[in-house]
Amino acid sequence: MKIRESAEDYLETILILHNRQGDVRSVDIATELGYSKPSVSIAMKNLRENGYINVDSKGYITLLDPGKEIAEKIYERHTFLSAWFMELGIDPKTAVEDACRMEHIISDETFRAIKKHVKHLKGEK
Repeated sequence: MKIRESAEDYLETILILHNRQGDVRSVDIATELGYSKPSVSIAMKNLRENGYINVDSKGYITLLDPGKEIAEKIYERHTFLSAWFMELGIDPKTAVEDACRMEHIISDETFRAIKKHVKHLKGEK
């Protein structure tokens, strides 16, 4: 399933906000990302129409299974790559920015290989 990078960012942000505060509304996403409320509203409409999220009558947003799957995948890549880059001595700000760009373009195969290699270096299974 291939979606745009911006949609992946929105889904990841919904997951992060849900984990942090529970309920998520469009205004929370706009605040978190620094986007305008109308832009977020349009994005939420598109995500809802494509079956990635549900928006209830009070405006609360929940991830549907396809959206949650994408959000968790992107979030795992982001946290793993950010931490790995910082372990390599990269400045935290740069590490997070680079991870944010890479999380969207790296293939599943390459990400699995990097994870396996890093775990091997750390003596993990």
